[in-house]
Amino acid sequence: MSPEALNSFFAIFIGFAIAGALTSGFQALMEKPPGFGLLMQEAGAKAFAAVPFLVFAAPFIIMRNTVRGRTLEGRRVQFVAMATVIAGFWSMMSGTFVLMLLGAIA
Repeated sequence: MSPEALNSFFAIFIGFAIAGALTSGFQALMEKPPGFGLLMQEAGAKAFAAVPFLVFAAPFIIMRNTVRGRTLEGRRVQFVAMATVIAGFWSMMSGTFVLMLLGAIA
């Protein structure tokens, strides 16, 4: 396996780990699961503050909603595969950002 592919997989894993940690922390503090409805709050500081949180928590939220949609609504496998690719790419981008940030700090 090439170093570039290994780095991409590591970025995906880091992105999903950060997304899961943020989502779990939010749920522990607020006692409700986060979702994209956070953007629909009153047009002010709350909605604006939700954007950075959702940027990093989105892969977990997308996968949670996709799995729930598949089991409860019986969504097609093609939709699940497309959502998985989107969440994986998003996770890779956020994981790459976190790794670059850690590299800049160290």
